[in-house]
Amino acid sequence: MRQAVPVELSSLVGRAAEVARTRALLASERLVTLTGPAGVGKTRIAVRAVRELCGGRGADVVWADLSRVPPEPGGGPAAELGAALAGREALLVLDGCEHLGGRAGQLAGELLARWPGVRILATSQQVLGVAGEALLAVGPLALPAAPEDPAAPCAVAGVALSTAVRLYVERARGAAPRFELTEHNAGAVAALCRALDGIPGALELAAARARRHEPAEALRRLTADPLEFLAGGAGRAGGADALRLCRLAPPGERLLWERLSVFAGSFDEAAVAEVCGFGALGPGDAVRTLRRLAPALLAEPGHAGRYRLPLTVRAYAARRLALDPHGDGATAVRRHHERCRITAERAAQLWRSGAQLEARALALRELPELRLAMDPHAPAGPAAALEVAVSLWFLWSACGRVEEGRGHLERALALHPAPRPARALWLAAWLVASFGQAEAADPLLVEAWTAAVQEGEDTVLAYLAHIRGTVALWRDRPAEAAGEYRDALEQLPEEPEFGPGRQALEAALEMALARTDPDAHPFGARAGDGTDLWARSWTGYAQALLQRRDGRPALARTWLLRSLKTQLALGDRLGQALSVELLAQLEADLGRYELSARLLGAVSGYRPASACAPRAERVLRLKLTPEALRTAYAEGTRTPLRELLPEL
Repeated sequence: MRQAVPVELSSLVGRAAEVARTRALLASERLVTLTGPAGVGKTRIAVRAVRELCGGRGADVVWADLSRVPPEPGGGPAAELGAALAGREALLVLDGCEHLGGRAGQLAGELLARWPGVRILATSQQVLGVAGEALLAVGPLALPAAPEDPAAPCAVAGVALSTAVRLYVERARGAAPRFELTEHNAGAVAALCRALDGIPGALELAAARARRHEPAEALRRLTADPLEFLAGGAGRAGGADALRLCRLAPPGERLLWERLSVFAGSFDEAAVAEVCGFGALGPGDAVRTLRRLAPALLAEPGHAGRYRLPLTVRAYAARRLALDPHGDGATAVRRHHERCRITAERAAQLWRSGAQLEARALALRELPELRLAMDPHAPAGPAAALEVAVSLWFLWSACGRVEEGRGHLERALALHPAPRPARALWLAAWLVASFGQAEAADPLLVEAWTAAVQEGEDTVLAYLAHIRGTVALWRDRPAEAAGEYRDALEQLPEEPEFGPGRQALEAALEMALARTDPDAHPFGARAGDGTDLWARSWTGYAQALLQRRDGRPALARTWLLRSLKTQLALGDRLGQALSVELLAQLEADLGRYELSARLLGAVSGYRPASACAPRAERVLRLKLTPEALRTAYAEGTRTPLRELLPEL
């Protein structure tokens, strides 16, 4: 059980602050406990801190690896450690206290009371609960930020700043000496580090496979089967260690570990009580157990009180839950789906009430869970998946996640038996027609119209007219668009129970009329004054059209920047495309042709393929050489929109 201070076989990456904090605590406290999930690097930090404190000699250190202690109470290490510490002023390291369960706290308390000259540094997935215990929570390594646009190129310099990436690259070079972080693989390396939660043990195991698998292939294999990919070392990655503790844990803790695996992302106490609190583990018990297990979980950055299971832990726990003979797995999955359905509807209600930024934040925070609920192969089936996807219509359309929304709808519609629901068909048609190839939406539009008539869904009929109007507007046929929008408003209820509200359709009509009949304002003073933040951004665009026509470019620019501020906050790519293209026209009017071209390049990926060319582009082709136009346009595609518009 006793051994010398372990030898450091590799460099310690990104833990200087934790080592310094550990040393500082040991200078003033008798019991310091490093807590954190398995594989996060508690032992490595302890080794480095002890070696720095003792100058590498380790003469006044007793190191106890508690993973080698028999689990039975009769195999207690108190006597052996007491004999080693007798009469000494030593630093005792209790490494892996979780292996003793509740006995670890008793052991530490007894040793501190018996030997006043002893200090203890403990590593544990649980708090020891001893009076005077100083805690240092060890979190994952810093991760590269997830890109807003997954299709955008990944900057090597930005990714390389992450300590998680630095560790992966260093260990990958050990396995494959020619490995380098490049523009080709930086995105995959960053995604792999995020998938492994920045846990050093898991990153080192993944990096060891660099000789056999490129990062993109490693990410694919990891996503498909985390346990198989990390086979042979999943204990260091956190999965086996965490669940091995279940044998020593009370039954309630074992149950909660397994039930938590139904969460794909983060969860809080309310979610755990709602999803995991049933049967032998009631809601209150589930919350109290979560608090005990919290040090072994991953804290969600920026969201106090929210936790996640590391990927490998979740994979092991899910396998255990699926084999549960009492059917707890099916119950937990059913309760999880019901919570997701309610969450999606709550987000939709927030959007309808005008709290649109709050609705977006809620949907994005819960998106990992909502994605599970939109899996048509899940026990709830394709109909339930479509219900959640339709509730989140605003996330796909107004918040710029078009491709993801299309994917969820298309997969569920493909498995749904005929007749397919009108609401889902409308949303699928909207995402295809308004944001992609309009012609490809024709079969969906026909089927949606038939289903809406059969189901008596007048709201869907109104939205189908809205789709036709939007397609016409993109094709520069504003008179036709205005007619369709009027038809849509005539059919739409005052307060539709799903989809865009009346203010959004009124704003669309204002846009069309601004191009065809600038003196017509059918909604008078109401235009742009409603509670619908998204609709106001479109009305602002219509106002900018009118101001430009009347020769007031400065006022037009003010309206556009106001609209763009909202569209950027929501992630509305379609709105950004329209607003920026009009802004490019204003810049071209002033002779700033290269800036105009850069603006067009910045939103080039946001335009439907079937849309006509921006009007500013016609001017630029006359005023710039082809090479100058291509250069400025390409520069815009590489530049974030906010950098081109510092006023935002």
